Amino acid sequence: MEYNKQRIMLIVVLIIIMWICCYSHAQLSSDFYKQSCPSLFYAVRREVQRAVTKERRMAASLLRLFFHDCFVNGCDGSILLDDTSSFMGEKTAGPNNNSVRGFEVVDKIKSRVERLCPGVASCADILAIIARDSVFLLDGPRWSVKLGRRDSTTASFSTANSGVIPPPTSTLNNLINRFRAQGLSPRDMVALSGAHTIGQARCVTFRDRIYNESNNIELSFALSRQRSCSAASGSSDNNEVILDIHSPGRFDVNYYRQLLNHRGLLTSDQVLYSGGSTDSLVVSYSRSLNAFYRDFVRGMVKMGDIKPLTGSNGEIRNNCRRPN
Repeated sequence: MEYNKQRIMLIVVLIIIMWICCYSHAQLSSDFYKQSCPSLFYAVRREVQRAVTKERRMAASLLRLFFHDCFVNGCDGSILLDDTSSFMGEKTAGPNNNSVRGFEVVDKIKSRVERLCPGVASCADILAIIARDSVFLLDGPRWSVKLGRRDSTTASFSTANSGVIPPPTSTLNNLINRFRAQGLSPRDMVALSGAHTIGQARCVTFRDRIYNESNNIELSFALSRQRSCSAASGSSDNNEVILDIHSPGRFDVNYYRQLLNHRGLLTSDQVLYSGGSTDSLVVSYSRSLNAFYRDFVRGMVKMGDIKPLTGSNGEIRNNCRRPN
């Protein structure tokens, strides 16, 4: 009898937990601002388009902001916060320092949105829309963005530094485990890694690969990268090289085709195709743009569901750089 009571109580607790998780996600919807800020999407798209027209690489930078925000305590806009007297922000944490960029673009977009709809749209939601538009403007897929997130009132330098964001030297197992910890599958991980079809990487992130991974890198590719990145650390550390050598300004499948030829720039790129469990996914995406787009979109939507602040949690920041 006592055992049955404990069993029933356990089932009730599990149901409550599942309901809370589902309710949190159910509060996000694509028409969240339909009444309160109907011009939100147009305002964001216009500013993103201006930024990308001025510098095409900015699309990759803005997309990356969303990744790095969501992987640290959820999609709450915490990556946008500057340091304050009470906390250290995430901008100078290892994965972000001298790396993440585009904050001024977010500032412009937020200012424009605040003029249209004061105190309504969160910075976390704006980041989600910016990520979608950045992909679309480089000829990538478009999807319905779920909205209704609120902004964090603090940031976590220590969490950002804890390894939750996989480093460019990651093994395949580390990538799988880090994504799984966020509720993302290996398929999601490989599809989302396809974001590296746009953007650039600094010498310090791929130096070891081009000089010390001769068994898993195409020789002429390694030699060409070495011209921009010396073997010893120093003046070339921050030299940047494009990730996709064939079509760096288009959101396509050439990233995966490079991996088939052992031309992945980062170790964390090439491990996706190195005799492991994800090889078949890389082959599939290299052959089918539709398959890549389908899974990338699913992965982006799932990533946007990572621990959102909703309801009365958090706040709607007036300025994305500081709590109200």
